[in-house]
Amino acid sequence: MTPNSQKMNSEPVKRVILLEDDEDLASLLQIHLTDAGVHVIHFQDGQLGYEYALANPFDLMVLDISLPGMNGLDVCAQLRANFVNSPILMLTARTEEIDKVLGLETGADDYMTKPFGVRELMARVKALLRRVEMDRSVEAKPAPLLTFRDMEVDRNKRSLYMKEHRVELTPKEFDLICLLASNPGVTFDRKELLDKVWGYNYEGYEHTVNSHINRLRSKIEEDPNNPTYVLTTWGVGYRFTDESK
Repeated sequence: MTPNSQKMNSEPVKRVILLEDDEDLASLLQIHLTDAGVHVIHFQDGQLGYEYALANPFDLMVLDISLPGMNGLDVCAQLRANFVNSPILMLTARTEEIDKVLGLETGADDYMTKPFGVRELMARVKALLRRVEMDRSVEAKPAPLLTFRDMEVDRNKRSLYMKEHRVELTPKEFDLICLLASNPGVTFDRKELLDKVWGYNYEGYEHTVNSHINRLRSKIEEDPNNPTYVLTTWGVGYRFTDESK
């Protein structure tokens, strides 16, 4: 499939990878996505889609959980483990809460349960693509490094160093430390963190914040049980220390 020929402006056409093995649904989504001016690359097999996404740039992935070859949760987790940060909209025919939690934990940016309205899905697709544009506009501008004690955070390169050694973080872990370190001493409750890092669609899943904070501490703290960077404000939430020593 070629990019929509009606889009003749100078903006690059957005590339959306669609991993969906339901042929009827995939055809419907391809029609609506193409009409919205994006270039769709469709795979029915999770392994093939994963290998393509790993080797080629894309702006958004629409990812079904139940796929042959490699399921959607594994596709998402492996892409994030390989520092592919493009947004992922996850789809599932199942309604169990555990699916949504697992989607969050593996790094999905949004989540929809089948059956869903195509109009709502397209609204979420457009919102995620707008976020990509906003992120790129920010990255195009020089941003100061966040430095504190032995920690250095480069928001442009999305890298974090402790004592000059790079610490590998997932996209959500990096977003968390950026938010906290940009506001030393400010306490964010779990709902605020969930909203700012994951988005409004995950209201009610505050426990996901706890697990990400714990993993973040295990990577940046000398003693995760006695943290000195990411602190707990008991009964409220979390904050980044404002003590320089």
